[in-house]
Amino acid sequence: MEFHPIERRSGLTRDEFIADFLVPRKPVIFTDLASDWPATQKWTFDWLRSNHGSIDVPLFDNNVHKTDAYFQVAKTMKFGDYLTLIEEGPTNLRIFLFDIFKKVPSLNDDVRFPTIMDGFVTGYKFVFFGGQGAEVNLHYDMDCSHVFLTQFRTRKKVILFPPSQSRFLYQHPFTVMSHVHPLKPDYEKYPAAINAEGYETVLQHGETLFIPQLWWHYINYIDGGFSLSLRANDSVLTTLRGAYNISRHAVVDKGMNALLGSRWQNWKEEKAASRAMEALKENY
Repeated sequence: MEFHPIERRSGLTRDEFIADFLVPRKPVIFTDLASDWPATQKWTFDWLRSNHGSIDVPLFDNNVHKTDAYFQVAKTMKFGDYLTLIEEGPTNLRIFLFDIFKKVPSLNDDVRFPTIMDGFVTGYKFVFFGGQGAEVNLHYDMDCSHVFLTQFRTRKKVILFPPSQSRFLYQHPFTVMSHVHPLKPDYEKYPAAINAEGYETVLQHGETLFIPQLWWHYINYIDGGFSLSLRANDSVLTTLRGAYNISRHAVVDKGMNALLGSRWQNWKEEKAASRAMEALKENY
């Protein structure tokens, strides 16, 4: 695998962003997109624990993307207790795609939607929390939205791949998932993955990463910390494709898994391997 750095930009104008990054579907890190958010100053571990520690939060473990435990909550915990847990050291328990703003509406005042592009989905703001060493498996977002991921307090390693690399990443049919681990690739099991070319960065407090639609992303929590994602769409076709992806997974993949079980999983593995080897041959 080969990785390139992601460009960091300050003072990026709307026209520059649209021309240089949105239209060509290229990632970029804004160093100042969230600089006027109250959240970047206010949201510390201590402040969140003191003011909102009593709410219940759903936690997911490393099985979150497995077929037999897809998005199943591993346990529920008080938010304050969970914040203490991830401050103290590694844990595989994560807060994933959590709309904390429904639990605490006043937090909406701490975040502002950017004017860098049109199409932000104002009803979908999600937070993600994880302990040191926690990982988010390689995937792309099922709804096909652009994602603006803002990091708070600590560091997070992010690896991205464009859609053109999907076959090298052994994408499972009817899913948005890959079993390739970008930091520890098993080239014996996934030989074509050596040809995958992507981008990597370490996201710092207050920085916002633009992840274009359909781009693969893997995340590793260098430290226990948290981030916020905003979503945007700039095309009706994108919205329709997202709806198709969701229905394809909900109906086809889940239905076939219920019907065929391991045979369906084996077929997807074989199909992903076949596509990867075809891509490898075309590359030479």
